[in-house]
Amino acid sequence: MNPSERIDRLIAELTDWRGKTFAGIRKSILEADREIIEEWKWMGSPVWSRDGIIAVANAHKGKVKLTFAYGARLPDPDKLFNAGLEGNARRAIDFFEGDRINERALKNLIRAAVDYNQTKKRKKAPARPRAKGHKSKKI
Repeated sequence: MNPSERIDRLIAELTDWRGKTFAGIRKSILEADREIIEEWKWMGSPVWSRDGIIAVANAHKGKVKLTFAYGARLPDPDKLFNAGLEGNARRAIDFFEGDRINERALKNLIRAAVDYNQTKKRKKAPARPRAKGHKSKKI
């Protein structure tokens, strides 16, 4: 079973409000950027990635938690983050029964996470080799 099928199965098994919330979160994530991939990690957690992990989601007894790997470094003008605010890296959004998903704001946050991952990736990229015959000048 591939990761997307596993996520489908998880959502189907959540027969209460959490399944609908989980499905809505997933829809917003996938609509935010067509190149986001779904993964299944850590013995049963849906993960969304593009050039690195964006977020992981888990259904708990009374909430659905969406944790952003580098949430502390992301702009959050709509104040979606409501959990893990004291952490140095991660930030989370806890969705409770009756909460509505602010799709526009969530998509913006997802796009900011993708941008952050891409910036981080570019910084790690090795320097381009110099063209043959090119000599650097000493200053």
